[in-house]
Amino acid sequence: MDKFTTIQSKIVPLDMEDVDTDQIIPARFLKATTRTGFGENLFRDWRYNEDNSPKADFILNNPAYKEGKILVAAKNFGCGSSREHAAWAIHDYGFKVVISSFFADIFKNNALNNGLLPVQVSQQFLNTIFEKEKANKSNFQLKVDLVNQKVEIVGENLSESFEINDYKKTCMINGYDDIDYLLNMKDKIEAYEKTSKYLNIVG
Repeated sequence: MDKFTTIQSKIVPLDMEDVDTDQIIPARFLKATTRTGFGENLFRDWRYNEDNSPKADFILNNPAYKEGKILVAAKNFGCGSSREHAAWAIHDYGFKVVISSFFADIFKNNALNNGLLPVQVSQQFLNTIFEKEKANKSNFQLKVDLVNQKVEIVGENLSESFEINDYKKTCMINGYDDIDYLLNMKDKIEAYEKTSKYLNIVG
């Protein structure tokens, strides 16, 4: 996975509650087994008409938000089925961070396992983000600092801390998946195996 420490970007605001995984990536697109190619069908039924023409009123089809790397959604994002493809689709589209006031637990874990940072903030701070973005669309940006666990509204004296599992934080900062993390500990594991009395018992 790519290393993640800090990102500053325009946001893509999706002020909708209870966005479930079938809306994120519809079930009919789950045939592939690799993680690539899902981004083109992210929010497929909201982005496109039946004739595959883009829906002009959907946020991802607005050119003003094309460069946004931070998706900001209303509460209860990622509910529904446990499909890991939802995290794949968001990451494959180009998002590095998803911000909400509440995430479904399975989605949150899937995101962390796939290099997508889920940042949970208070409902009050989330409302402030949406309000500030509406008032200042062209210049509005957020800065997400994983090292210091802080999300900041750029140019404003407004920020909030967020929580993250220490192990997952270490993995994201170093670009590790679970296997990479174990390989990084190889020398320590081998040293333990050589010295541990529990692993050197002659039967």
